[in-house]
Amino acid sequence: MIKRPEGFSATEYILFGAVTIVVMVACVCLGSVNIPLGNTFKVIWQAVRGLSVPDELSPAVILYVRLPRVFCVALAGAGLSVCGAAMQGLLRNPLADGSTLGVSAGASLGAVTAIAFGLTIPGLPFSGTVIFAVIFAFLALVVILTLAYRLDYSLTTNTIILIGVIFNMFAGSITSLLITFAHEKVKTITFWSMGSFAGSSYKNALIVLIAFAICGTVIFSYARELNSFAIGEENARHVGVNVKRVKLLILIAVSVLIGVSVSISGTIGFVGLVVPHMTRMISGPNHKRLLSASAFSGAVFLMIADLVARVILRPLELPIGVVTSFVGSIVFVYIFYTSRKAK
Repeated sequence: MIKRPEGFSATEYILFGAVTIVVMVACVCLGSVNIPLGNTFKVIWQAVRGLSVPDELSPAVILYVRLPRVFCVALAGAGLSVCGAAMQGLLRNPLADGSTLGVSAGASLGAVTAIAFGLTIPGLPFSGTVIFAVIFAFLALVVILTLAYRLDYSLTTNTIILIGVIFNMFAGSITSLLITFAHEKVKTITFWSMGSFAGSSYKNALIVLIAFAICGTVIFSYARELNSFAIGEENARHVGVNVKRVKLLILIAVSVLIGVSVSISGTIGFVGLVVPHMTRMISGPNHKRLLSASAFSGAVFLMIADLVARVILRPLELPIGVVTSFVGSIVFVYIFYTSRKAK
């Protein structure tokens, strides 16, 4: 029997990286107006060299609309998928993802608050939506963990999930109340709440990249501990894992990464839930492999979903959340059915 390597091999990184790049290039070329592959490469190469680009090659569309959007989509997809894989491992629940904590609901509440009341923070270079989404994501985590700690000192999985579900409903009701008083901004909030990367910029991509680099490093560094959680928290303690510390650090990393992703894209469902499921079938349950594979798979999945949202009704654009929820719900039902049938 051939033993599967613990981590990703160089060949696997090259393979997953190549697929990601191919999908990324396709997403830049295709859209409401298709741009030839040769023109796309020429525009990017000329821009890298700092040379002027002829207008007939559509440099504005490629460099300032599609390229930053594709970067944001890929990074958000990778982040949400890694968060979902980490949460499923941490909570030992196949239905868990980052939104189980209520962090997505908290981030959405913060973003909707900023949009509804036009809130900004003077002196900060980024939009108020981003700042308030991250702040509310942190507050959501603090509230959930505080309540869970009050009810259960050991912070067991079931308690965290229960509080997270309750907070999701509470945050959803407050968000609906804010939409009621938003008046002329209802359309903007509604479209944003269904998920959209329209108007993404290089600054947005930089924010997500920094969040993914910091929070992703924390999550990846605890891959071995996540493997230990698969056999139960008590067994994890017996093999030397500081359960409470690992839980807190991973929960904080997940909350920040989800908060930043949601602030850029709006609420996008099923990415953190379905993608780790599909990836686990290929890479296996070892988190040293699963987390890396989930990052690539999440990026590819969300880029394809965004491309479908842009071209299926062109020149109109569907909210990306509609596409991910439609595909994700079908895939999840199939996975659930096959897993039950196997038993």
